[in-house]
Amino acid sequence: MALSFAFATVILSIICGWKLLNWIWLKPKKLEKYLRQKGFSGNSYRLFHGDTKEISRMTIEAMSKPISLSDDIVPRILPFQHHIISKYGKNSFMWAGPTPNIIITDPNLIREIICTHEIFRKPNGNPLGKLIVQGMALYYDDHWSKIRKIANPAFHMEKLKDLLPEMYTSCKEMVEKWKILVSKEESCDLDVWPDVQILTSDVISRTAFGSNFEEGRQIFQLIKKQVYILIHLLQYVYVPGWRFLPTAINRKVKSNYKEMQTLIKVIINKREEELKVGKDCNNDLLDLLLESNHRAIQQKEDGMSLQEVIEECKLFYIAGQETTASLLASTMVLLSMHPHWQERAREEVFRVLGNKVPKFDDLNQLKIVTQILYEVLRLYPPAAMFSRMNIKETKIGELVLPAGVMFSLPIVLVHRDPEYWGDDAEEFNPDRFSQGISKATKNNQVAFFPFSWGPRICIGQNFALMEAKLALAMILQNFSFQLSPNYTHAPARMINLHPQFGVHLILHKI
Repeated sequence: MALSFAFATVILSIICGWKLLNWIWLKPKKLEKYLRQKGFSGNSYRLFHGDTKEISRMTIEAMSKPISLSDDIVPRILPFQHHIISKYGKNSFMWAGPTPNIIITDPNLIREIICTHEIFRKPNGNPLGKLIVQGMALYYDDHWSKIRKIANPAFHMEKLKDLLPEMYTSCKEMVEKWKILVSKEESCDLDVWPDVQILTSDVISRTAFGSNFEEGRQIFQLIKKQVYILIHLLQYVYVPGWRFLPTAINRKVKSNYKEMQTLIKVIINKREEELKVGKDCNNDLLDLLLESNHRAIQQKEDGMSLQEVIEECKLFYIAGQETTASLLASTMVLLSMHPHWQERAREEVFRVLGNKVPKFDDLNQLKIVTQILYEVLRLYPPAAMFSRMNIKETKIGELVLPAGVMFSLPIVLVHRDPEYWGDDAEEFNPDRFSQGISKATKNNQVAFFPFSWGPRICIGQNFALMEAKLALAMILQNFSFQLSPNYTHAPARMINLHPQFGVHLILHKI
């Protein structure tokens, strides 16, 4: 008996040892040889860590110093990817631990990867990330189809119109605050970044939770803390099983998660009770989601569970707050750098709106404002890079790859590539979008992906653009602005692009 147990232990140890050897050395070296044979170049694989130590070092170094207004932002926000492409060319790869990470800059291949979502999926990363946010952005197959179908009605343009008054209330609060500051001396030197973050957080709180937006604020503060923890964790190679250890960071993530679950459950259960007794819908995103979910269940379709509703509420914040805050901050910086475009946008706003409260149809007439927002999304896309991993053997371009290979899609590089955008690709020129997105690039190539592409394009893109148009129009109605001497140009990549040292502007009263 003892001999049999010892023999089984030896066999199990050999099997585990072989799997470990294959994971950390044999498979990576085999893939490296294959990629080089296919014309791809990159650093030689280094045991277990790959390029992660160098990635971390270069990221810290890039974040340690600002850049000038005329500098390319790519070396600062994607320092290692920029380094690899500069050294090895566009056909290059890097190492995420023992996993090869192929950099894809061809728009056709990017579209293929993004649209073939049944094969190319977002990497799982650190499992603790699931305690921060999941939602439809991380679902696939039938699960994704179910959630997307239920959520779609809440984001139809006709429904978004009803959310405009709530957005206006939040924008007005910020504008009134700035008016008070400016009125003292006709101008004011102000870091607008905290106020922009409060604005977009307030908008998503009001539009998602309506009368419960104060509770929404508490939830979103917890989510924000979770996001910063996740950013820290993603800098390291995840060791399987690490999340079960009672470390301080693991305990904090789980504690925040439980508190969020409790807060959101209270709001949802209250709404469910109101729906049962026939109380009118508030037309906020949560009510629209629950209403659509009830309709699906009544039609004998598969509805959403309470946990799925909770995850969509959390996703509302991540997508709805971070993206628009990044877009508005970058827009104010670029309009400060290009005052003639600021003036053109202001002239259009006064021509269309005068001093009246913006209506939904008015926002659609702001063509120059729309061009400016598109150009900002091109040069400073909130999501500077997407990552995907194939879940089974597949062919991409000339490569036939086994499951488990990562792909980096550096959207910001494609958005700035002269091959697709012309010799002025690095310049701020909203006129390139004067005939729409489809004709903005050379030979009408599809090379614009700020909200992803294809069937899984961001469901909230119309929400984000409507909010950005409204906020920018109201700012232009009341203020002119320029960069402050205190402004430091330091775009940084966290979950989304954001100004590392704030957005210090001088606001002038109109």
